[in-house]
Amino acid sequence: MSRSLGPLQEGHVVIIGGGPGGTACALALQRMAGEMGRKIRITVVEGKQFVGEMHYNQCVGVLSPPLPELLNERLDVRFPYRLCRSKIDSYVIHTAREQIKLDEEQPSNGLRRVQYDEYMLDAVKQRGITVIPARAVDLEFHDEHAVVYTDNSPFEADVIVGAFGMDEGSSSMFDRLTPYHPPRALSSIVTKYHPTPEAMEAFGTSIHAFLPANPRIEFGGVTPKGNHLAINIAGSAVDADLMETFLALPEVRGVLPTMEDNNETNPMDWQFYKGRFPCSQASGYYGDRFVLVGDAAGLVRAFKGKGVTSAVLTGIRAAETILLHGISGQAFDDHYCTANKDITQDLPYGQVMRHLTIFLAHYRLLDPVLRAAKQTPMLQSALLDAVSAHAPYQQVIKQSLHLNIIWAVLRSWIKK
Repeated sequence: MSRSLGPLQEGHVVIIGGGPGGTACALALQRMAGEMGRKIRITVVEGKQFVGEMHYNQCVGVLSPPLPELLNERLDVRFPYRLCRSKIDSYVIHTAREQIKLDEEQPSNGLRRVQYDEYMLDAVKQRGITVIPARAVDLEFHDEHAVVYTDNSPFEADVIVGAFGMDEGSSSMFDRLTPYHPPRALSSIVTKYHPTPEAMEAFGTSIHAFLPANPRIEFGGVTPKGNHLAINIAGSAVDADLMETFLALPEVRGVLPTMEDNNETNPMDWQFYKGRFPCSQASGYYGDRFVLVGDAAGLVRAFKGKGVTSAVLTGIRAAETILLHGISGQAFDDHYCTANKDITQDLPYGQVMRHLTIFLAHYRLLDPVLRAAKQTPMLQSALLDAVSAHAPYQQVIKQSLHLNIIWAVLRSWIKK
């Protein structure tokens, strides 16, 4: 068995995490290795139980293009349309006093994230890739190999792929043993509500996005998911009290179906789940014999959206680097980082957009923006790209600085 740090000709890849990034990396490795005639053994270590929805994922679960094409063309996996609970064809952006509806050209799909994760992990198993139901508990890195210790058994590997999202236990292992330091993160609170079928039909197929004046709530959302509404907020330190504050806002109450109309109580209603998601790039997320993908590397949009798509993309790019270029820190620096520039170069613009939105919302300066957008198609397009994550933030900011948009917002502000 070759133990060099060059392109992996044969050997063992251990992937820690069976979510979107981990499964994409495993499937891409197997497909490419088969095409290249290489004997690559792949092991996915995943301690969560997705079967039977025994694990709750705080992701709201809105998956949009180009993810279906990405799965089909790069991984030979069909997108699980049968799991979709709703089609999202528009966004409604709210401030306390204004709102605007923005229609999507390409609808998104709302589904349970835990079901998507189960589907993808099952696809990995069906391809004959080994999945170990265990947690990684420690690591070792040596000149000619690495070791992953689990609460099941140890595994010797040529390279380790970290696809563990925001799991603090796995993060601390890499933080302790490598130059890796996890990304900064926002916290989120998610809950759900099951209105009557009639109320769900009346609610429609729009995601309602809220930008409250409360600076501790950076944004909130109400998303239709078939038979229920998923409600989430995010911020640097949101908690249950802030979720109660959000639910009491008049603009939010005006969107939610009244609870008095629902005579049946669902035991899952109004339970709060807390999670975290990255808002910056991690440092040291690759080196000799290891590379991190998706949320663990902070390779997502800095403000909102498409975390699953970014995880799948970075998982595929990690696989390509391992097989085509090598498993050294230099190979990952030269090729994996270069491939991910579409994400990393947009992070500063996302941070600018994030802080600007917080400032404008706090001082109620978003009201004239929404009023102006109702009469300005170019501004509507920029808002839709920002809230849906369809375009890079660099493009959104550049478009927003167009003189026609600035003049429209100023007119709106002066008239009011």
